[in-house]
Amino acid sequence: MTTFRRLVAEWRPPSLKLRVPWWSPKTAAPDPARQAAMAFPHLQQPSFLLASLKADSINKPFAQRCQDLVKVIEDFPAKELHSVFPWLVESIFGSLDGVLPGWSLRWLQGRVSPVEHSVAVEFLDPGGPMMKLVYKLQAEDYKFDFPVSYLPGPVKASIQERVLPDSPLYHNKVQLPPTGGLGLYLALNPFEYYMFFFAWSLIAQKPPPGALHVRTSDCAYFILVDRYLAWFLPTEGSVLPPLSSPGGPSPSPAPRTPAMPFASYGWHHTSLLKRHVSHQTSVNADPASHEIWRSETLLQVFVEMWLHHYSLEMYQKMQAPHAKEAFMPTEEHVLVVRLLLKHLHAFSNSLRPEQASPSAHSHAASPLEEFKRAAVPRLVQQKLYLFLQHCFGHWPLDASFRAVLEMWLSYLQPWRYAPERQAPGSGCQARGVSERWAPFVQENLLVYTKLFLGFLNRALRTDLVSPKNALMVFRVAKVFAQPNLAEMIQRGEQLFLEPELGVPQRQHRLFAAPSFTGSFLSSWPPAVTDASFKVKSHVYSLEGQDCKYTPMFGPEVRALVLRLAQLITRAKQTAKSLSDQSGEGAAGRPFLSWLGFYPADSNGSYAGNDLDEMGQDSVRKTDEYLEKALECLCQAFRLSEAQLAQLTLALGTTQDENGKKQLPDCIVGEDGLILTPLGRYQIVSGLRRFDVEYQGDWELQPIRSYEIASLVRALFQLSSAINRRFAGQMAALCSRADFLGSFCRYHLLEPGLSGRRLLSPVGRGHAASRSRGPRLSLRFLGSYRTLLSLLLAFSVASLFCVGPLLCALLLVLGYILYAVAMTLLTERGKLHQL
Repeated sequence: MTTFRRLVAEWRPPSLKLRVPWWSPKTAAPDPARQAAMAFPHLQQPSFLLASLKADSINKPFAQRCQDLVKVIEDFPAKELHSVFPWLVESIFGSLDGVLPGWSLRWLQGRVSPVEHSVAVEFLDPGGPMMKLVYKLQAEDYKFDFPVSYLPGPVKASIQERVLPDSPLYHNKVQLPPTGGLGLYLALNPFEYYMFFFAWSLIAQKPPPGALHVRTSDCAYFILVDRYLAWFLPTEGSVLPPLSSPGGPSPSPAPRTPAMPFASYGWHHTSLLKRHVSHQTSVNADPASHEIWRSETLLQVFVEMWLHHYSLEMYQKMQAPHAKEAFMPTEEHVLVVRLLLKHLHAFSNSLRPEQASPSAHSHAASPLEEFKRAAVPRLVQQKLYLFLQHCFGHWPLDASFRAVLEMWLSYLQPWRYAPERQAPGSGCQARGVSERWAPFVQENLLVYTKLFLGFLNRALRTDLVSPKNALMVFRVAKVFAQPNLAEMIQRGEQLFLEPELGVPQRQHRLFAAPSFTGSFLSSWPPAVTDASFKVKSHVYSLEGQDCKYTPMFGPEVRALVLRLAQLITRAKQTAKSLSDQSGEGAAGRPFLSWLGFYPADSNGSYAGNDLDEMGQDSVRKTDEYLEKALECLCQAFRLSEAQLAQLTLALGTTQDENGKKQLPDCIVGEDGLILTPLGRYQIVSGLRRFDVEYQGDWELQPIRSYEIASLVRALFQLSSAINRRFAGQMAALCSRADFLGSFCRYHLLEPGLSGRRLLSPVGRGHAASRSRGPRLSLRFLGSYRTLLSLLLAFSVASLFCVGPLLCALLLVLGYILYAVAMTLLTERGKLHQL
């Protein structure tokens, strides 16, 4: 400390150059100047420490800054570090006002910046220097302010209305603003403050300028989330691992304020004026609960900041038309939530078999084991359901929905994360779901049934020809086709739909508020053996008393499943048809069209999709996914092949005798063909289409991407001048009946004008009124392909010592021979038609 005070007295900004960190107590022997500095206790030492750290954050490289911070954390006491802590947290995760960008952990990748990535992860590791600083401050009972305005929407609205949220996380923490303050805030201990910022940075931090798309599993933030969950939600042992230190393990200090018992997590809203922090009585929690205070805090913070963006009232309002868009998570946000759910399943399933049942609850169990049993149903279930409902209803209809889908499927299958995890099967043939999971299925019935209905509605509006969409349908069908799962869901639905007989007190039991006092161990309610009551309690708590439940295996959902099966069959046919058309188009394209001498793509149309981008391999994958999805749907919903065949034929998906697709379903009206509702559906689904052709003046077509705009315009002006000057002579030549007339007609008349299919009578009238005479077209010379072909021909000719003039003559002679042959073939075809 003497060294530090001497350095304070001698400090002269802004450039102090030392070979060792300036804060080290062993940098030099004390001298009279430093000893004199000890006589001034009012000197603000932490302010000097903070100012120096801020200067280093600008001038020193990242790795050196972290190394210096480790030294600071080890050498300075909590009294001098507590003012540095808020700035350090903001410098890591970014400040709430956006001034400090932070370390950009979400964009820090190991394969791009391996040194910075490794240093940041080790510094913020749950057993690393930053957590040592947290626990050092935790022992002194320091408090730090977190503004309520940066909390999720429902929480912020509740607190601002002076109503305490239902989570015990906010108990004894909400503070009214001081005189001159701007708003409400939370008084948090160091661990809570750190975790709030860590969770907040996922949903609020903006990408740095020039940030590229990152692989989430490789970024520092995702790795830290994984490490925090593995550390604070352990699957082995009955206590959390202690914080390691050079001097041996030292347990983390418990918070001075007793933790809120779990009995309050369902406690009715109370006015903050009555339950303000300064007026609330403390809760006498059991001392044993201090073993898991970090686990409770971490999980509650993650759930509140990542999932609690929608309340039941907000969700019901969002169903109304013209509802204002609420918080929309990102794909990275969803991937992190999925990681949380996987850890939670592994954490809850790590209970020993004799402890897994609620009937095994006893005071002999450790608090951590009790927490394993209570974490998912009491902290996660409701908020996750509303989170998933919003994603299913508002996520774009594209392949990015795969992240939401996998998050949902991970929660649906806790058996995948059990110690006795079964080996995954291929296709729909997998081991059956054990009966031990029946209570989980029943207590999460809506997550299985109503979200499956939401997925059906999405799948019916997507293009199943796309391999990515086909894969998503297969993934869902495969999960619900697991043996015994459909039976479990049906039993759960039967329990919910059975009438209320002989239990008049159920309604009172369902909404009775739990006790507010007591320890964690005594707060766990007695096991409810009435399975029907548990299912009804789950549904009513998530959807409200007036909800209208649609059975998953009822006629309405079954009709949607049949419709999806029809779309799968159609998509398979469409994929095969598009593949055949692509092959035929490539084989039938004239060779000279690549050289620019044939009007390739005269219509400028493009009917492509994922298949065109990925090729034949995509067709194979799509067909495989759809075939397996259809098989799994038939297995889960007991669909017969006869049903599918009959419905497929009824909707007109058969092919012509020639194997080609028919035109869309339509009727003939006064103005031509009119689409029927079925025809519109066939076009939207990509099952059928009209052969759309350009019917206007070919010379006036829009300039294509493969043409030079300025050259096309110049050639048009030149050809127009020639046509005006020699119109009479060209008409006379084309009217001749000999070979010269045929040769001129082949070049000067638009090919196929009289043979085009004009499906609309209006189009026929316009075509009749705009008959054009012979004319010269030089537009083909404005094509990149034509110019490239000519350049290639002259280059090859130069290799054989052929001059440009001779090469040009040879090209003209070759084309004349080609034109003579085509003229003879054209005339012979006309004679056969007569």
